[in-house]
Parts: sequence; C-alpha cells; structure tokens
Amino acid sequence: MPIAVTALSSSELEQYQIQNLGQLEALVPNLNLHVGDAANAVVYIRGVGQLDSISFNDPGVGIYLDDVYLGRAQGAFLDVVDPQQIEVLRGPQGTLYGRNTIGGAVKFTSARPSDSPEGYLSLMAGNFNQRGVKASLTGPLVEDQLAGRFAIAKNSRDGFSFNQHTGQHDYDKDSLTWRGSLLYTPTDDFSAYLVLDGSNQNPDFSRTPHRETPIYSLPTGDFLPVGDDPFVVNANFNDREELRTKGAALTLDYQWQQSTFKSISAYREMTYRTHLDLDGTPDASFGIYSYEDQDQLSQELQWLYRSERLSLVSGLFYFKENSWSLGGAIAPDFFVPLGDGIFFPFPVISAGLRDQTNTSHAIYSNLTMQLSEQLSMTLGARWTSEKKQVSNRGEEFAGTGIDTPQGMKAVFGSGIGHSLTGYDASQRWNDFSPRAVLNYQYSSQTMLYSSISKGFKSGGFNGRLTSFAQPYDPETLWSYEVGVKSLLLSQQLRLNSALFFNDYKNFQLSRFSIDQDTGAFLSLFENAGKASTYGAELELQALLSDSLTLNMNLGYLAGGYDELLGDFEQEVSDERELVNAPRWNGRLGLDYWFDLGSHGSLSLNAGVSIKSKTYLTVSSSEVLAQPGFALYDLYLSWQSLDEQWQLNLFGKNLTDKRYRQHGFDLSASPGVQLGYYGDPRTFGVQLTYRYF
Repeated sequence: MPIAVTALSSSELEQYQIQNLGQLEALVPNLNLHVGDAANAVVYIRGVGQLDSISFNDPGVGIYLDDVYLGRAQGAFLDVVDPQQIEVLRGPQGTLYGRNTIGGAVKFTSARPSDSPEGYLSLMAGNFNQRGVKASLTGPLVEDQLAGRFAIAKNSRDGFSFNQHTGQHDYDKDSLTWRGSLLYTPTDDFSAYLVLDGSNQNPDFSRTPHRETPIYSLPTGDFLPVGDDPFVVNANFNDREELRTKGAALTLDYQWQQSTFKSISAYREMTYRTHLDLDGTPDASFGIYSYEDQDQLSQELQWLYRSERLSLVSGLFYFKENSWSLGGAIAPDFFVPLGDGIFFPFPVISAGLRDQTNTSHAIYSNLTMQLSEQLSMTLGARWTSEKKQVSNRGEEFAGTGIDTPQGMKAVFGSGIGHSLTGYDASQRWNDFSPRAVLNYQYSSQTMLYSSISKGFKSGGFNGRLTSFAQPYDPETLWSYEVGVKSLLLSQQLRLNSALFFNDYKNFQLSRFSIDQDTGAFLSLFENAGKASTYGAELELQALLSDSLTLNMNLGYLAGGYDELLGDFEQEVSDERELVNAPRWNGRLGLDYWFDLGSHGSLSLNAGVSIKSKTYLTVSSSEVLAQPGFALYDLYLSWQSLDEQWQLNLFGKNLTDKRYRQHGFDLSASPGVQLGYYGDPRTFGVQLTYRYF
C-alpha cells in the first residue's frame, strides 16, 4: 500500500503487553498518543493533532473502532480488548473510508467470529495492586451460516499518585469492557456482521496534575511551594470520574462479479462526568467540572471494484452527532492578581450549558490505474460539507448558596443565578480534498511511491465562551510524501521509509489568557497561525539469526510556525514551538527465541524507546516542556508446545523515569503551571489459557 502505515497484529500487541492505545506510542514513528486531563485521547501524528479536551472541536487524528469513526476525544482512549489488529496511518485520510481527518487515523479492528470453536482466558497481576481478567469465546451457532464471538475484560489498579489531602491514591483505574459480534454468511457472496460493545470506567478519583510552580493561596494569604515528587499531589476536587460508552455497528457486504458493495451503519453513545482540581491545592481556587453526553449516527456506503488494470474505492458518508455539556468552575477561593503582590478575592461558581449538533456529508473516490507492468497512478478526491449548530448559555451562582453542578443544573435559567449570557450560532463549511499517488514497483521486493494530498478539518465555535460567539475557521494541510517499502537480503530485512513535508494553515489553537481590561480569566480557541513541517520515518525489522530479530523505528520531525498570533495580536512565531512534536522519537528492540523442545518455547524482548525535548503547551512553557528521555522495557514469554498455555512477564519504564506527557499553562490566571506525568515503573505477570 503506497501510504505510511504501521500495522500491529494481535500477537504483536500481546507480546508488547499493549493494554491501551497510549502504549502504541513507542512502536510508531512520529506518533504522540496519551490520555489527557479529562479522559480524552490526545493524538498527534507528525505534529498534527488536537490538545483540547472539550467536545466543541473535532479531533485532528481520527480513531476508528471496527470501521466506525469515534466523534469525541472522550471515549476514544480505548482499552485494547480482543483485537485482530491496530493500524496507524500517517498523513491526511479521506479518500478511502470514513470521515475526513487532517493528521491521520488509528484503526482498531476487533477479532471476528470464527467457524471453529475457540477461546481464551487470561489473568493478570502487577504492582500498584493491578488486577485484570480477559476472556473470549467464539464458534459456530448455525453451521456454515452463523458464528458468534463474545469478549470481556475487567481491569483495576490503585492510583499512581498519593493525595495528601485525602490520604487516598489519585488516578486509579476500574474498567469493564465487553464486545459481542455475530457474523452471518448465508452464501459465498453475502455477509452481515453485527458488533455490539460497551465500556464502563468508574474509578474513585480523577487525575490530578502536579503543580510545577508555586501558587497563591487566598485562605492562607501566602504562596504554596512546589513538591519534589510528581506522584504526590494535594487536591480537594478530584472525587468524580465516570465514563460510559456503548455502540452498535452493522456491516453488510455483497460481492457481485468484480464489485463489492458495502454498507456500514453505526450508532454510539458516550456519557462522561468528572471533577478536576486545576489549582493542585486543598484550596477551592480552581475546581473545574465537566459533564458531557454525546450520541452519534453514521452511515457509509461503499462500492469497491477491481479488474486487471483498475481498482476503485468510492463511497458516500453521513455523520450526525449530538453533544450536550454542562461545565464550569467551583472556585470560591478564586482571586485576581492586581500586581505588586496584591490579590483580590473573586469567588467564581459558574455553569455553562451547551447543546451542539454536528453533521457531515461526504462523497469520495479513489481510483488506481496500472499504467505499465511496474508503474501505477492513483487519483483520489473527497467533497465534504459539514455544519455545526450550537446553543451556548452561561450563568454565575456565586453568592446564591448553590455550589454543586447538580444544583446549578436544576435551577439554570430560572433567575436564581445572575450574569446570564448566551448565544446561538450555526455555520457550514464545504471542502474539496484531492489526492494523487505515483507507485513504482522497482522489483518484486521493492516499491517506491510519491504522493500529494490535502487534509481538512472543519471550523466551529469556542465552546468555553458564553458571552459571545467566537467562531474559528477550518484547518487545511497539504502533505507531500515520498517513500520506499522493501524486503531485502532474501526477505531477512524489512525496511520501510518515508520523507514528508506539510504545509499547515489556519492552525486551530486552544490557549489561556487574561482580559487586559478586567483581569478576568479567558479561555480562547482560535485560528492563530501557519506552520511548515518536514521529517522522515524509518521502520526496520531484521532477522539476524534463526533466533534473533532486531526491530527498530525512528521518527524525525522539524519545522515550526511560519505565523503565530499570541496575546493582544502579537506575532510570536519566533518564540513558540509546535506542541507534541519532538524532533526525534523511536524504539530499538531485540527479540530472542529459545526452543525448549517438549517444554515449549521461550521468547525474550528487550527495548529502549526515546523521545527528544517535547513542548506540551501552546505557550511553549519551558517549565512544562519535557526534556529528552529514554524508557526501558522487558518482556519474557513462555508458550507450551501445544500453544494452549502462555505465561508473560513484563516490565515497563524499568528505571522509573519521571516524565511529563501533558500540561496546563495557567500562569495568566490563577498563576500556576500544571504537569501530568506518564506511568511510573510497572511490572506484572499474565497467564493465558487458549481453547481450540
């Protein structure tokens, strides 16, 4: 395939103990993927993504579950349960399937039902009191016509951080995920595939960031210092974190001569509730709550055609999403800095109520023509029309005696609160996104390609502001790429490489500021700049001997902002760095396999992943920037001769490195910078029994 893609099979995902999407990061060049501040998936590919966790804007990288696009960042940080494979596609997507995405796509494909009975049961235990169980069962329900599959996973662990205020562990895990599927094949030409899935995450506490700078405390009248240990926090507003998802997808597939007709119909729901302590103190200075409900309906129709010299993928796509949210601050100890060490008490108890509907219509086509025995050309295009309608209201409740989200929701708009604001707005955006590829089969083992493609992400309205509609325009990106995919040295060496250049315009950026006239806290979301990036990617797998394999990936990313407007419309491109865009990232690993004869086999994998300095905020805060670091991991796996029993031992971040993954620069107001840290050292054991 003439595209930069990394595909990981179920056995590879098990080998590296990939338990969630974030753990893919080290295995894919130029991928940055982690959980954000509000259970949201923060995904950047080649420096393109989206940092904000609130649902008024679209993700920069699309995440798909069984060919169904997930419209919100919440609920998209998937646990890896019963997978068939996961693919990471780099660069704009839109001419082959699904919704348009400007930065790339992460596609999770679950294991399909089988005609032969089989299943597995897996038990896991690890440090931080980690406990997990996974099970799957599949087989025929009606011989040669109907097969079913069911998978379930339960995972829990204590929190990585200790909260001095509550005496409890912060950021714990308690999740239940399930998936059931039916595959109906009454004839060789027709199949119907139904997938139902759900998840429930209900830990005791949300994730509290570590304060990286001192903050003023209104109750004590002094500054609170920074603690030395990033896994020791001191917070009072982290007592709620609930995330529930469920969905259904039906895929109909009919083959007629050289054509395949496919229909993908899907419906999904998501519910999220969280309390976030964004002052990182026992004070009630900046407690943020976010309650969100979302549902989405999508329909895709595809026609696939293949002849000796032509192949065609074309489709129609429809997507409609309804999103309701209630969010705001519970901050009776909030304050405004007046300068000269003077802080003015300014209690904030607020609620913002937002209803938003997003619709997307698209038609796409991708035609590949064989020009000669070695040369082929692909021409693709997508036309997209997207509309967003939003109704946004805000109200203040300080001084009313109402200080809970439930209480504010119950009386919102009744006149009990004050300073009611709001607006209604809607807008539509249309886009034409072409793609062209030249593919040259140099030999049976080597392919060269070059491509140019356009990516598009629609505009919208800043959902954090309620006093007026702050619109932002769509983003566009032109991507230029050349690459080589090869099998060399009698297929002992697999080598894939790519060079790319991105011309990125109308950057949609979220940032925090302060009103220069009133001193009020401002949360802005706007088109603030242009950027040019370029880079290279290398993926290598070498069989060094019958027992030893070398695996390596390496990503290089350079460039930066060409234009960037900061506070008060000041040009600051020379002072800012791209977010989640390290210059270097990659992993080097060795796999060694031992034949134990009648006792089975043993495999050992050791690896080191690296990432150079990474800026985590739009402000390019040096306080929050993460210096370059390396993580070491080790995996040991024993498998019985009949392949029914498997025992895995694993250790990740073996040196217990402290490193920031995410950050908030709130230095403008209330005057603090906050860091979210990656997982500390984790280790454990997993025992699996397979039935077949």
